[in-house]
Amino acid sequence: MNKLLVAFTLGIFTFSQAQTFTEQDTLRGSITPEREWWDLNYYHLDIDVNPDDKFINGSNTIRYKVLKPQQVLQVDLQQPLRIEKVTQDGVELEVTHNINAHFIQLMKPQQVGDFNEVVVTYSGHPKEAVRAPWDGGFSWKKDANGNDFVATSCQGLGASVWWPNKDHMYDEVDSMLISVKAPKGLMNVSNGRLRSVDKETNTYNWFVSNPINNYGVNVNIGDYAHFDETYQGEKGTLDMDYYVLKDNLEKAKVHFKDAPKMMQAFEYWFGPYPFYEDSFKLVEVPYLGMEHQSSVTYGNQYQKGYLGTDLSGTGWGLKFDFIIIHEAGHEWFANNITYKDAADMWIHEGFTCYSESLFLDYHYGTEAANAYVQGIRNNIKNDKPIIGIYNVNHEGSSDMYYKGSNILHTLRQVVNDDRKWRTILRGLNSEFYHKTVTTDEIEKVIGIEMNRDLKPFFDQYLRTTKIPVFEYKVKGKKLSYRFTNTVEKFTLPIKVYVDDTPVWLEPSNEWQSEKMKGKFKTFNVDPNFYIETNH
Repeated sequence: MNKLLVAFTLGIFTFSQAQTFTEQDTLRGSITPEREWWDLNYYHLDIDVNPDDKFINGSNTIRYKVLKPQQVLQVDLQQPLRIEKVTQDGVELEVTHNINAHFIQLMKPQQVGDFNEVVVTYSGHPKEAVRAPWDGGFSWKKDANGNDFVATSCQGLGASVWWPNKDHMYDEVDSMLISVKAPKGLMNVSNGRLRSVDKETNTYNWFVSNPINNYGVNVNIGDYAHFDETYQGEKGTLDMDYYVLKDNLEKAKVHFKDAPKMMQAFEYWFGPYPFYEDSFKLVEVPYLGMEHQSSVTYGNQYQKGYLGTDLSGTGWGLKFDFIIIHEAGHEWFANNITYKDAADMWIHEGFTCYSESLFLDYHYGTEAANAYVQGIRNNIKNDKPIIGIYNVNHEGSSDMYYKGSNILHTLRQVVNDDRKWRTILRGLNSEFYHKTVTTDEIEKVIGIEMNRDLKPFFDQYLRTTKIPVFEYKVKGKKLSYRFTNTVEKFTLPIKVYVDDTPVWLEPSNEWQSEKMKGKFKTFNVDPNFYIETNH
């Protein structure tokens, strides 16, 4: 196995030590020549799930459009699963294997503009999740009645941990059919809408009509009961379906009232739910939960907060079920707007962590939202930058959640107009509707809307661990101030209170001074800005 040393430089800092990555990291995390020449069009994942043996087998039909001539196509599937054969037009093809990356030698000339298919047949014992969803794979569990209770989760680890696909986020498949044969007496719930059930084989066929990222695809098998409701939303009638273990049906009918409340708040702030055609589902699973597109998984044990705790320490986090609100928030940021590279995962987690406060804002008011964001600030580590290393499937710091939320909350204060801020958030979901994006693209759109050069701002908060320090001196009525601990050209408008009167300042790295009105008995910085102060 070859090893690559990657020195990561962003113009404002360099890691003191190079980090080591393997050839497999590059094959997984980059747009390789064997990936770039074809564009995903359609998948048909057709599998048989055998919980008794913790075994799966089946196939994935991969339809693609040829963008430029090539004869080698990369498909990803992680060990210990194995590809049994690959065919095109009924002809078996040669496959070269490099651990988890598999290179199919195509025989038929690949003409630009053509739509072609390969069928990948595979089987094996997929990786068993140790601590889903953080260490993903298949969760093979039993419910309280001894029935099989099975689910998949694979963010970060990769969808290729359980099915063969183009396992890179830059290219989302346009539509997908998911056929899962489940044990008799049990139901499988996957993404999209239930198209049919083959009662003889107990195979459930789910169809996804919108683009979907690979880790968003899921299998959930259990002794499910189903109930539903409709929501009158911005794009019309939205079907909202709930699949829970039968013993939890009555409990869920009460507890899942947070779901329409979530939809109401997030359609207000972010725009229409992005997948009306595929419906919205909450599906109970034997782990905490995950943002699987149109099939959001739930395992918060019917408690408010995060397993009954408030991540903010303010009390506001117990006003809602964290998993319902957070994981459903990902329908806008992760499933609608999807990062192209794992290094930019903050686009998913920062915005969605911030969505929790917007839920509170909508239902309980801005002061509740402010308190919540300030409260989760205590969870920030500032151990490493939020942006990871590109092209090797490398995530940045877990601060992408709480710090990411506070970055966005700070920008909201700078905008200082909730109607404008709402327009920005909805604009992102319109501009990047069903698209994959980079941090640079997000930065530029927000900067244009705010009419500010936000590059130094995002460099400061995303690409370093330094928190700006507002340093000030008071002499009589003269206030002198500046920022320290910042990147070059960093400025940020902040609101301060002089004798309880709000005053806006725009500190830079240079000392500035001005005469304040009033008696100057008290001086405070608005705590909604994620900065530190030094007097």
